Amino acid sequence: MPEQTEKPEKKAREGKAVALSVRLTPVGTSDQPVSANHTTVSVAQGIAYLDFGFIEPAMLAGLARIAREGKAMPEKLEGKLVVRVAMGLDVLQRLDQQLQQVLVGLRGAKTAKQ
Repeated sequence: MPEQTEKPEKKAREGKAVALSVRLTPVGTSDQPVSANHTTVSVAQGIAYLDFGFIEPAMLAGLARIAREGKAMPEKLEGKLVVRVAMGLDVLQRLDQQLQQVLVGLRGAKTAKQ
């Protein structure tokens, strides 16, 4: 019996996910990685806003020391906004799926090392 394969156009019409290879071309310095150690996500009017920030590691270490000593924590903390990414909720859902796949892979690698 011959193998049956569906064309991507038919799958797309039926609402099925279609895997495509996408190549992104950098603009300016967009291909240079930035360092972030803080993230926040907010949603407004159907758009998710992902803020990636950087807080000085020495400041974070100082906060940990203050907490251990039982001293009063500062009311606010200053950091730098590295980048803000706006995306539709469908893209946010795909990002979540990709992150889950990465985390599952990392858990598998950690288990294999033990």
